[in-house]
Amino acid sequence: MAPPPTAHTTNLSPPSSFALVRRVVLQAALQKRGIDATCYVAMRYWTPFTEEAVDRVKLDGINKLVILPLYPQFSISTSGSSLRLLEKLFAEDLELRNLDHTVIPSWYQRPGYVNAMADLIVGSLDRLEARGEPNAEIFFSAHGVPKSYVEDAGDPYKEEMEQCVSLIVAELRRRGVKNDFTLAYQSRVGPVEWLQPYTEDAIVALGKRGLTSMCTVPISFVSEHIETLEEIDMEYRELAEESGIKEWERVPALNVNQVFIDDLAEAVVESLPYAGSVAGREKKLGTGSGLVPVTGLNTLMDIYDRENLAIPVPERLWEPGWNKNAELWNGRIAMAGWVAVLLVSAVQFLFSDL
Repeated sequence: MAPPPTAHTTNLSPPSSFALVRRVVLQAALQKRGIDATCYVAMRYWTPFTEEAVDRVKLDGINKLVILPLYPQFSISTSGSSLRLLEKLFAEDLELRNLDHTVIPSWYQRPGYVNAMADLIVGSLDRLEARGEPNAEIFFSAHGVPKSYVEDAGDPYKEEMEQCVSLIVAELRRRGVKNDFTLAYQSRVGPVEWLQPYTEDAIVALGKRGLTSMCTVPISFVSEHIETLEEIDMEYRELAEESGIKEWERVPALNVNQVFIDDLAEAVVESLPYAGSVAGREKKLGTGSGLVPVTGLNTLMDIYDRENLAIPVPERLWEPGWNKNAELWNGRIAMAGWVAVLLVSAVQFLFSDL
């Protein structure tokens, strides 16, 4: 008798140690729902790399796979780049071509995610109110992308980000929160124009307007890493204080927030009936009750190919300017910088005891 099918989840994750912890808690949440699943972490810029995760999936004899990017909103430079690499790996390997799988491209609209974000924002606003600042600006800071991705390549990221913020603000309004809000974009690199307003410009403008308190929300980041711990907590906070914003709260990333994890588990459960193989005929597509837009890897990529939307895969080691290798190297440089920060902190700690 053939063994029963087993569901598995691969997280295409931003680089963070929280991703490894999240793998364990997501696996536990799935098991509570009767899904005997093994979760794998696949990263583009750090270990475990995507290729390592795929090798592990093959070694473990997995026969059903849910591909779950840990970017709430879809962008060709984040989820798209990771999915394009997976498409390449699947196309080159007969075993992978026959693996039943499905992709959850984005999930920013899921009620559990929206509620978890609202919970964290309310907590930060309450702390500001306790310090005498009931009218703090809710400042959503999202990772930016080049403007050409949206205007020329049809990247849905800006639209999905604006919808995401609207859903969270609507939930806050239902809870009686009336604070004003701003959406801005951070982490730009290179000489080309990125989505605006830029986070640093928006902070300065709010300071000139007389704002004295800010609740900063890292809206596109589900894990704590260099963009939250260094860029927001240090660089942008310093800029805010220089601009006259004296009271500051930064909403923590979701990390392993239980409401968030349970919602991811529900998304995986809802997507399982739509798993199909690259080699076989795609099963009929649909949308789960939790608004999960599920499809197969090749179908998702075909949609972008038909519309000439460029989902980049790094091919050459380096080429100048902003191009499809820049996101890869931006990620690797960021991780190298974060490791350097950790090493310096460790050395300082050791010498402080001498």
